[in-house]
Amino acid sequence: MTKTDKDKNEMPSPVLLRLLVCPVTRGPLHYDKEKQQLINFQAKRAYPIQSGVPLLCEAHALPME
Repeated sequence: MTKTDKDKNEMPSPVLLRLLVCPVTRGPLHYDKEKQQLINFQAKRAYPIQSGVPLLCEAHALPME
C-alpha cells in the first residue's frame, strides 16, 4: 500500500470529528469513509476531504440528493 492509498483510507481523528460542525447550519457532520466526505444530513451537503484535510467551505460543499 502506498502512502497516498493509506492517506485516502485513514479516518480523521474521532476528537476532530466531534469538534467540526457544518459551516452553514453549525450542525453535526458524519464521516463517510467510502466517499471521503463529511456529511450534514440537515443541510443535505457533503464536504470533501482532500489529503486528510476537510474542506469546510461553502464553496466546496457538494449537494446531496
